[in-house]
Amino acid sequence: MKKVLIVDDSALMRRQLSAMLTQTGSFEVRTARNGSEAVAENLRFEPDVITLDINMPEMDGMTALSLIMTQRPVPVVMVSSLTEQGALATFEALNLGAVDYVTKPGGTISLSLAQVRDELVRKVNAALRARLRLPGGRPGRERPPPAPRPVSRVLTPAAERDGLLLIGVSTGGPRTLEDILPLLPADYPYPVLVAQHMPAAFTRTFADRLNGLCALEVVEASSPMPVEVGRIYIAKGGADMVLTERAGRLTVLSKPENPDYLWHPSVTLLARSALALLPASQLTAVMLTGMGDDGADAFADIRRQGGRTIAESEASAVVFGMPGELIARNGASMVLPAERIAAQLGLWARR
Repeated sequence: MKKVLIVDDSALMRRQLSAMLTQTGSFEVRTARNGSEAVAENLRFEPDVITLDINMPEMDGMTALSLIMTQRPVPVVMVSSLTEQGALATFEALNLGAVDYVTKPGGTISLSLAQVRDELVRKVNAALRARLRLPGGRPGRERPPPAPRPVSRVLTPAAERDGLLLIGVSTGGPRTLEDILPLLPADYPYPVLVAQHMPAAFTRTFADRLNGLCALEVVEASSPMPVEVGRIYIAKGGADMVLTERAGRLTVLSKPENPDYLWHPSVTLLARSALALLPASQLTAVMLTGMGDDGADAFADIRRQGGRTIAESEASAVVFGMPGELIARNGASMVLPAERIAAQLGLWARR
């Protein structure tokens, strides 16, 4: 039986979270009321996974996370409020080493936490298999410098160029994308479409964060937008992004979540919509860290029809589910660790 430490200053939240996990019969659960207790229990209880609130008295979750990752690193799933402030803190937590996050649907003290029961159990189980990434980049390696930012970004209609880059990613994705996308130069010749599984309240903040790191412009695709070279499109959370054609121009649309698909924004729907409009030979698809198999069949079809695909290697993936599924379908042209993907995309773009 695996051990889980639940950290939250609300007694109600601790009871609800504990019940959700103990009812599975797979976890021994202990609780802590604040960051100070969490740091002590991490050493005393030696949990296999920690769920960690952000806003707590005495010691907040961010400080506790830093100490946990220094003293006894363990997979951590952040439990945060579904707000812009919660999103900013969550991204910082992922950079400090947290594996994933669950959002409280009703705010800091949620009376509707049961809505995320399945997600919580799924993400705690995934965290048990996750590869820890400690602060400062990958073990033994500093985070690479970003590509030089141009004085002004120049956008070119995609119809004038001959390629499109698709990226599918889930658990562990925000930090991995921050390692890859800033390395794409300002003159990267293809538009970039990213489907990152993420709630609606988080994707605008994430796009803004990436925009400050990347030489290419990064936007949240929350409304119909023409697809242009020089821009990275982040699919809006809580929806699905698809490629279409309007007035003879490639355009991205944000559509309500398709209930036939488990994960959103759906990698599968994005890839299928691209294949419906462009020959596979014009598509490059990259499958990064994440649990499940979203996009694996569609990306494999891209390769079979003449496109190029990359699967992140198990050596760097936080969770090897999605890239592993692509490899299992013989759908990966190349298997690379995250730190080599941007360079390979640059090589392909020059050919």
